[in-house]
Amino acid sequence: MAPRKLRFGWLDVVILAVVFGLIGYVLHRAQSHFHYQWDWRLIPGYFIRYDDVQGHWILNLLGQGFLATVRLAVWGSLLAALIGGVMGVCRVSPSLFLRLISRTYVELIRNIPPLVFIFIFYFFISSPLTSLLDIENQLAAASPTTLSILALLFGPPELLPNFLSGLICLALFEGAYVTEIVRAGIESIPKGQWEAAWALGLHSRRVLAEVILPQAMQKVLPPLAGQFISLIKDSSLISLISIQELTFTGTELAVSSGRVFEVWLTVAALYFLLCFGLARLFRRLERRLKRR
Repeated sequence: MAPRKLRFGWLDVVILAVVFGLIGYVLHRAQSHFHYQWDWRLIPGYFIRYDDVQGHWILNLLGQGFLATVRLAVWGSLLAALIGGVMGVCRVSPSLFLRLISRTYVELIRNIPPLVFIFIFYFFISSPLTSLLDIENQLAAASPTTLSILALLFGPPELLPNFLSGLICLALFEGAYVTEIVRAGIESIPKGQWEAAWALGLHSRRVLAEVILPQAMQKVLPPLAGQFISLIKDSSLISLISIQELTFTGTELAVSSGRVFEVWLTVAALYFLLCFGLARLFRRLERRLKRR
């Protein structure tokens, strides 16, 4: 099948006109109603600055916050996919014990507001667990090479306990929704596929891994894309427990600099770039799976 040619029609013109009209209206209201004086000159310096002590350019607050959000998005998506995949398979398991565990996890997470879950997890689970694992002392005894690797993967080592707390909290919360997506994808495969594979003498595990899951993957990819995009936006919630991601640093800069509209519009644009880029990536994966 030949790929469809993209055409720019009248509806696209209308949508673009509405979008630019809304942007113009917001700018006009800020200028006339609030008497706000726009000044975008400070924004580039919030991303990167020259450090006289170190003698080279380093990331400033917005750059550090954006990088922290990217790390949360990558590791959170991987961990949520792992948790959701395992729990999704457990949801359709013939074992009553596994089904009870997965359903309890899903119902408990989905029926608690995100902010309440974050505070409960951070203060009653994450903090005691971090103390038990003695992460801070292990970091103090780590070699410079290990610290460099940890800084590249997870950010500043001194903030690693907070980052891990926020990451696990975010992954557990999003994993509950991924679980239901995986369960629905598996159950959408006709029962005849199972019966045909069993008739060939395949074990149930092989049937699931080699017959059912490859077909379910095509069905669950679009809703998974939406869920991982939601994960990026939901990562702003963990700024409430002092995780220094994009929303946290944006709040600090908006308060300290007084450039409220410039900072928050920049933060909104950065979130849009992340979410839009992920949506395009999943769209390409979906097309590749359809071709196969």
